[in-house]
Parts: sequence; structure tokens; C-alpha cells
Amino acid sequence: MTAAYLWINAIAYAVLAAWCTLMPLQTAKAVGFLELSASGRAEYAAIYGGLQAGLAFLFGWTALAGQHRFGLMLALALYAPIIVFRGIAIARHGPVGTTTLALATIEVVLLVTAVLLWRRLSPMA
Repeated sequence: MTAAYLWINAIAYAVLAAWCTLMPLQTAKAVGFLELSASGRAEYAAIYGGLQAGLAFLFGWTALAGQHRFGLMLALALYAPIIVFRGIAIARHGPVGTTTLALATIEVVLLVTAVLLWRRLSPMA
């Protein structure tokens, strides 16, 4: 079950990396950026495309290599602060678009799943 969770993360990040790299203007607009200059497109591709490709690799490697504890720790380390920061940002800046809300919902589901899987691998003594 944990390996499947890690593969879901790997595939999701690979898809997001491709989407952000191949369609930066569309994806940027979908999450609320109004315009990207040439520098903005390069930065967007590097950070959103490149970083997400790296995360896809890490999640895929943890699943393939049986490094499930590391993969779950990676998920916890990523999703917990993202959710906290996104929550604060939404509270400060008001209503957000559908894509942002969808991503936030997916991140919450992935965090809760990681917590449940972590508890299953690390029972309390």
C-alpha cells in the first residue's frame, strides 16, 4: 500500500512537471499568475517543472528501492508546510481559484494518507 502511495506521488509530480514545463503560460494562469515574462517563464520551468521532476524521481526511487519510510518522511516534510503556508496565504489574500483549491485538497489528502501510512509503519510502543 505504501509503495502504491509513493508511485501515485511520483506520477503526479511527473505529470505536473511536464504540464508546467510544456505549458508554462497556461499552468501559471491556472494557479493565478497573470503574466510571465521570458525570465518568468524560465524561472517557472526551472522551479515548477524542474523541482517537480526531482520530486517525481525521489518518490519513484523510494517506491522502487523499498525506501518507504524515507518516502513517507519526504511526503510529510513537503505536504505539512505547504498546507500551513497555503492556508495562511489563503486567509491573508482572500478567495482563490478552483485550480488552487483543487491542489490544496489533493495536498491535504496526500498528507493525511502519509500520516496514516506512517503510523502503520511505525506503531506506537
